[in-house]
Amino acid sequence: MGRRRAPELYRAPFPLYALQVDPSTGLLIAAGGGGAAKTGIKNGVHFLQLERINGRLSASLLHSHDTETRATMNLALAGDILAAGQDAHCQLLRFQAHQQKGNKAEKAGSKEQGPRQRKGAAPAEKKCGVETQHEGLELRVENLQAVQTDFSSDPLQKVVCFNHDNTLLATGGTDGYVRVWKVPSLEKVLEFKAHEGEIEDLALGPDGKLVTVGRDLKASVWQKNQLVTQLQWQENGPTFSSTPYRYQACSESGTFLGLGTVTGSVAIYIAFSLQCLYYVREAHGIVVTDVAFLPEKGRGPELLGSHETALFSVAVDSRCQLHLLPSRRSVPVWLLLLLCVGLIVVTILLLQSAFPGFL
Repeated sequence: MGRRRAPELYRAPFPLYALQVDPSTGLLIAAGGGGAAKTGIKNGVHFLQLERINGRLSASLLHSHDTETRATMNLALAGDILAAGQDAHCQLLRFQAHQQKGNKAEKAGSKEQGPRQRKGAAPAEKKCGVETQHEGLELRVENLQAVQTDFSSDPLQKVVCFNHDNTLLATGGTDGYVRVWKVPSLEKVLEFKAHEGEIEDLALGPDGKLVTVGRDLKASVWQKNQLVTQLQWQENGPTFSSTPYRYQACSESGTFLGLGTVTGSVAIYIAFSLQCLYYVREAHGIVVTDVAFLPEKGRGPELLGSHETALFSVAVDSRCQLHLLPSRRSVPVWLLLLLCVGLIVVTILLLQSAFPGFL
């Protein structure tokens, strides 16, 4: 019996590092590249249209946004604004998708059109600020503000996230500093040293608190630049003499937890119990760089079909894979209520039979 395999949803012409799903449009956004090295490997952000075709979830290239010499290593999404970590900078992008009117697509020039791109295809790159038209859907992507967010000797932005109302943006990188910026002006409002060494991940809470995890083996909670509490692996985590461990990521709570490993494996767990529901060993065969769930709102339920959840994964192997969790069998609520009522009726009848004067 062969190894379990996940279906390949899309293959890009460059290594993939970051992934987001827009719930309102159902767009899957994958980004990466070969960086500034003159290897011939391009850099870009690909906007993929998710559709159900013959009962299966598929993806086709809707728009390819060229990022020139900068590979996108991390992404955050807030409505129609993307924050892309590119080298030591954060670049804001705005994308707008809307239905075409009339036969506009037929009248558009051939440079703005193209066949549906499936996995393995080499898509054409599009310049920023242009529209791509695709079977009734238009997508326009434009560059907004950009700002340098890391200032170490080898600067690199490693993580970016928005706050709950999308008015602020937080970044972290190799210099260990957290920097908070207004959106969309990217005016800096806060800066402080959070970790000795690289910041691995961060999250902004609705109460204004900030959670950071770093390569210094610490996880910290901040109120602005004031430390509220801190965990350290050597003090709060299990001890393994031969294997080094560190806090790696801050994850939002939800029904499921998606995991990608350095060996390319992908798993789905129940968030509250960590029961493993899905596991594909070495799905990518190389480090998984990002995972994202299909949202439960917007177009998510329509695209999900009869499955309980869908997880997308990307890796340096340039592939985007789809991991579907079938709906688990459960007893309908109405049937449980009916059984309870029946049990009560049977109990009353038995009592009446055993004790004639019971009622």
